[in-house]
Amino acid sequence: MPVMNIYFSCSITGGRQDQQVYHAIVETLLKAGHKVPTAHLSRLDVMEKEKVIFPAEVYARDVRWVQECDALVAEVSTPSHGVGYEIALALFLSKPVFCCYHHSQRVSKMILGNSSPTLTLYPYRSLDDLLPKLSEFLQFV
Repeated sequence: MPVMNIYFSCSITGGRQDQQVYHAIVETLLKAGHKVPTAHLSRLDVMEKEKVIFPAEVYARDVRWVQECDALVAEVSTPSHGVGYEIALALFLSKPVFCCYHHSQRVSKMILGNSSPTLTLYPYRSLDDLLPKLSEFLQFV
């Protein structure tokens, strides 16, 4: 599998209860050799680091990273305006997008109802279930 630039998207201000899942996803991507400019989002201290950056800087940086990525991987169990925006931007740019969420969570119908050919949705039960599916998705990007 070629090395790719993967934009990882997850909730920051909406809640961090899935941080361990975020960390496992990012570690899987990095161990496979991929570049993940948003790897810091999976860290426990992300709120401290991100609060010192002005909103306009975050917007410009994140839009640029989505534009430059080969694919976007989003964990959408916790609702987030920013994640939704990033997914929509990636789909608009015809980027492959993998949206995963814990099967017990309610996810926006704007995501679940999207029939874009570049969008893959995956409800998972555990990391043992999720991580192989993520790797499979990346094989076809």
